[in-house]
Amino acid sequence: MAILLGMFVGLVILVISNPSQASNGFAAILFGGVSNMKNVGQVLYYATPLIMTGLSVGFASKTGLFNIGASGQFIVGAFAAVFVGVRCTFLPGAFHWIAALMAATVCGALWGMVPGVLKAFRNVNVVIGCIMMNYIGMYTVNALVSGLIYDPLQSQSLPVADTAVLPKMGFDLLFRYHNRPSSANAGFIIAVLAGIAIFVILQKTVFGYELKACGYNSEAGRYAGMNEKRNIVSSMAIAGALAGLGGGLLYLAGSGNGIEVVDTLAAEGFNGIPVALLAMNHPVGIIFSGAFIAYLKVGGDQMQLYNFVPEVIDIIISVIIYFSAFALVFQGVIKKLLKKTADQSK
Repeated sequence: MAILLGMFVGLVILVISNPSQASNGFAAILFGGVSNMKNVGQVLYYATPLIMTGLSVGFASKTGLFNIGASGQFIVGAFAAVFVGVRCTFLPGAFHWIAALMAATVCGALWGMVPGVLKAFRNVNVVIGCIMMNYIGMYTVNALVSGLIYDPLQSQSLPVADTAVLPKMGFDLLFRYHNRPSSANAGFIIAVLAGIAIFVILQKTVFGYELKACGYNSEAGRYAGMNEKRNIVSSMAIAGALAGLGGGLLYLAGSGNGIEVVDTLAAEGFNGIPVALLAMNHPVGIIFSGAFIAYLKVGGDQMQLYNFVPEVIDIIISVIIYFSAFALVFQGVIKKLLKKTADQSK
């Protein structure tokens, strides 16, 4: 219902802004992602970083922490991957892109660990710590890109070596239109495997159980002998690793994207928040919600053919998230009313 209401609001906006093209624009939103095989591949390409940042936010939320620092972790991981991809050309074959992704994961984990350490040992609010690290990460990466791997002709980071580009795994042959391949690559497979791995960790391991237990009730966790400080640091490190890996997957895709030197936080980090909320922080659900948001983005790109601005998609996504939140509120109210009715009948 939340999705349907969000789409209805989007249709109303299209009708108000351009009535003559509203039907075409709305059709582009609904079917643009599957209008041809290239667009299907673009959905997978756009979904990859969204899934990773969504997993980052969702994993932290499952352990009782709000990771609003995925943007900083994302861009730091992206820089690490691009730096290895540009400078470490001595690495042979597949070892190059694997090493670049490992660098992105480690740097993202270290960046996420900082607010975790501050929370665990100095009781610094994790939201404040994450916001600070977002801006520190943005300006640090700007300085490093400008000083080490800047391409003045493109006004962005230098392109990575061919050996650092993620393998296509046949996606370029499958998802193409009139000999124009999409940007889909192995990154989507890695993102799906990451979602499954996080699900297994949270649901099937003692480590995941301890993380959730301390997140839901830290006092009960301490009473049971769990190390609360270690769990907080571990949770934020894993969340940071996921976001950092997402940055690596985006900028090693071989699509021509480079890190731009701009005073703007990486949007992918914040877009992970609605992805996680829409899936109610479930790791497998995040895979599908990330693909859904990417599908809307591709539809928004197609919608521009009819003189509509792509920000309409952002409005639709926002409305869907708001109605999803309202659904949870109504669910809680109904449960309380049913419980009250049951108690009175007794």
